[in-house]
Amino acid sequence: MTRSPTLKTLHDCLFKPISSPSPQFLSEASPQSLDTSTNAQRGWLLLSLGFALFYSLLALQQAFSGDYVVQDDARQHVFWMQRFLDSTAFPDDLIADYFQSVAPAGYRFVYHVAAWLGISPLFFHKILPVGLNLLTAGLCFRASMGLFPLPSAAFCSSIVLAQGLSLTDAIVSGTPKAFIYPLLLLFIDGAIRQQRFVAWGAIALQGLFYPQLVLISAGVLCLQLVEWKQGRLGMVSDQRDRIFSMGGLVVAFLVLLPYAIQTSAYGPTLTLEEARQLPELAMKGSRSRFFYDGEPSAYWLRGRSGLRLATIFTPVTNLLGIGLLLLPWLPKKNTLLQHLHPRIHLLPQLVLASLGCFFLSHLLLFRLHLPSRYTQHSIRVVVSLAASIVVTTLLHQLWQWGIGTWGRGTQIAAKQKQIAGMRIFAIPLFIALSGAVVFYPAWVSQFPLETYQYGTYPQLYAFLQAQPASIRVASLTDEVNNIPTFTHRSILSGREYAIPYHLGYYRQMRDRTIDLINAQYGLTRRDLKIVTEAYNITFWLVHEGAFHPDYIANSRWIQQHPQAAAHALSQLQQPKRPRLARSIRSCQVFKERELLLIDAHCALQ
Repeated sequence: MTRSPTLKTLHDCLFKPISSPSPQFLSEASPQSLDTSTNAQRGWLLLSLGFALFYSLLALQQAFSGDYVVQDDARQHVFWMQRFLDSTAFPDDLIADYFQSVAPAGYRFVYHVAAWLGISPLFFHKILPVGLNLLTAGLCFRASMGLFPLPSAAFCSSIVLAQGLSLTDAIVSGTPKAFIYPLLLLFIDGAIRQQRFVAWGAIALQGLFYPQLVLISAGVLCLQLVEWKQGRLGMVSDQRDRIFSMGGLVVAFLVLLPYAIQTSAYGPTLTLEEARQLPELAMKGSRSRFFYDGEPSAYWLRGRSGLRLATIFTPVTNLLGIGLLLLPWLPKKNTLLQHLHPRIHLLPQLVLASLGCFFLSHLLLFRLHLPSRYTQHSIRVVVSLAASIVVTTLLHQLWQWGIGTWGRGTQIAAKQKQIAGMRIFAIPLFIALSGAVVFYPAWVSQFPLETYQYGTYPQLYAFLQAQPASIRVASLTDEVNNIPTFTHRSILSGREYAIPYHLGYYRQMRDRTIDLINAQYGLTRRDLKIVTEAYNITFWLVHEGAFHPDYIANSRWIQQHPQAAAHALSQLQQPKRPRLARSIRSCQVFKERELLLIDAHCALQ
């Protein structure tokens, strides 16, 4: 009995490579021929883009679910870009000046162009991820085809990566880290195909959008410069490889040089000794937590200090990527693995480069910023590409065991009938594995991940927007973190903006917050007057329960300043109420639910 033509067509659609397994097939083929070689490949690519678009639209629903919605990290990185539309926005504003100074040039340029076209930064940060997700999906598909020329595997890698990105805030944030994935995949694709200018251009763009990524790419190029030959390590013998790697390293050096020689107006960078003195870097619940004293596994595996394995292996199907480690011991005869490109070693090189940068970052702590930035993104890309190879190889084997024996039962000898019967289980396993990859989001409680912040005080925002651009709001409430984004007005300090890695900035923010605590809970007019005049405060925004001890005890922002918090509690124990509390009745200018806005100058009368 012959196999059904329908099954053969389906088999070819799923498991037929589109190129010869010759090691030279990628270098000899043009990008155009690789992208359009078969209808099947185009179909799988469109399917990959379709899923990426669908996931993006789900996130877009969240982004436009209200009038005042902003992605959490974008509150730091986007609010100051209102200056592109209004040059008078945030005058003499320490917070806006700082975040503008640390924004990478390429990132600033993209938003500046959008503003030049009349698109507000707040709106643009919501729609930008759609384009980046589609670009990432397309580049992931292309890079996967370079490693393993099987369109279904490329679709698998693309959808697995898209699912993982939908469960983090990486791309949806519209911040510099949103550009990591397309730029890393562009470099990987250029390295696989040995397209010098593609890879070198990717490195240059990495430096403009996310400089830490340049170090990882440079690490890969260093590893490609050496080879194990005749029992010893030496320079790679292929001249093309040498030119490719050395040229890329020159580009990396040039693009990183400005970062190395420039001095920040907000320096110096935090040192390990200084970091140990900051309670917020070790405090549970702190947004800047780095140290996990007494928890070595948390320190090395989680948070800003760790490898971020939970992020890397999201979705859980990424765990299958570990199976690629068995590649040297797997038989390649009559399997799809014979079609793997020789440059598959790029994946372990990328892991080694990432780990090298991770440990170097720990060694030079905070000078290369946060260690987790060197692993959580790059290794996730590796395991997504590796998982797709493992998944399609497993599916192909299950097909061979199950559907591949369909209609051939009479040809199986009696001693093989028991084995043939066991192969019946291959069909449900094939369906289950395929379903697990494609429909993984259906088993996730929240997909895509909710990372947006919702403004719930619209009348307050409207009131502040109606005030002059020069006003400054002082507050210890959590809501103060939303004011710069939703009202385009300055604040004195806020937990969301107290980034401790540049001491010139952080010391000012810490001093401001301590002064704010002391003034808000100060008993005398003088306590209030000194701070109000020193920082030119226009309004105080206070919670109606702010002058109760429980408020101080439950405020993570106040508790990050233990001495000031203790002093504030002692002030509340005094018979006399704080000066600001006594001025609420006569100086309150606006109220929305539990938030009270007080005229700062009236409070001094």
